[in-house]
Amino acid sequence: MTSTVTKSATREAYGQVLVELGREDPNIVVLGGDLNKSTGTWAFAQQFPERFFDLGAAEQNIMGIAAGLASAGKTVFASTFAVFGTGRPYDQIRLSIAQPGLNVKIVVTHAGIITGEDGMSAQSIEDIALMCALPTFTVVVPADAPETAAAVREAARTQGPWYIRLGRPATPVVHQDGYRFHLGRAEQLKGGSDVTVIACGVMVSAALEAAEVLEGQGVRCRVLNMATLKPTDEEAIIRAAKETGALVTAEEHYIHGGLNSIVCQAVGRLCPVPVEPVALTRYAESGDPSGLLRKYGLTAEDVVAAVRRALSRRG
Repeated sequence: MTSTVTKSATREAYGQVLVELGREDPNIVVLGGDLNKSTGTWAFAQQFPERFFDLGAAEQNIMGIAAGLASAGKTVFASTFAVFGTGRPYDQIRLSIAQPGLNVKIVVTHAGIITGEDGMSAQSIEDIALMCALPTFTVVVPADAPETAAAVREAARTQGPWYIRLGRPATPVVHQDGYRFHLGRAEQLKGGSDVTVIACGVMVSAALEAAEVLEGQGVRCRVLNMATLKPTDEEAIIRAAKETGALVTAEEHYIHGGLNSIVCQAVGRLCPVPVEPVALTRYAESGDPSGLLRKYGLTAEDVVAAVRRALSRRG
């Protein structure tokens, strides 16, 4: 990856595809929480005001009403910031959406620490763990804008509750136009036989950049984009473990309960190999996104260092 790579915001891609879906399917309704311009749902509100409901800063109500609309047969998209869309209404999500398995798509933005200047209280680093703990939910963390658009379309045509995690700033685009999203399948972006980096979200581009650096050093690094965290593509994880003998996970999330935990569960049961994490171990603070990624060890350089640790343990 280079400094001239194309960047695009996943939340903007979400807003655009939501309008397209609204034109195609009159059964789709959208709920917001007074952050509609920031989440990208404002465009849907302008096009389809009769199918858009702004409930203000009342996230518990958002999820309860989403459940009610879904039980009446609607396809519901509910959007706010990640920190507000998971922690605050978790009981309502668990009881009213997850347990009956209703057709609600919770699409959140401003996840992780790249929310940046909004500070610690607005940086959701535990949300993947929370949502993966709900048995009926599909959990997706797109790598870029094209994957976001494709995943949202898949969510719209797939029955049941979804959680899609998006960011705030523009991030590198790793997919080309025409990309097709395959639910529950890891995507191999680069081949390699020495080590595998399994990444999700913004860390996919960092993993690809790290693989380029490692290739120049004679290390053949496989890169898997694990956009679907639940259901998990355990077959791809175990194949990588067997064929490369060492794994690195890379995520912009707390080390417990996210991608690293998912991968370690799989290899621990089926094919134990060294696994090195690149993940958050504590809360961050206010700052520009790139500076926060550097400070908290979420860069291509940190992925390279983790690969070196994994290789040293391979035996």
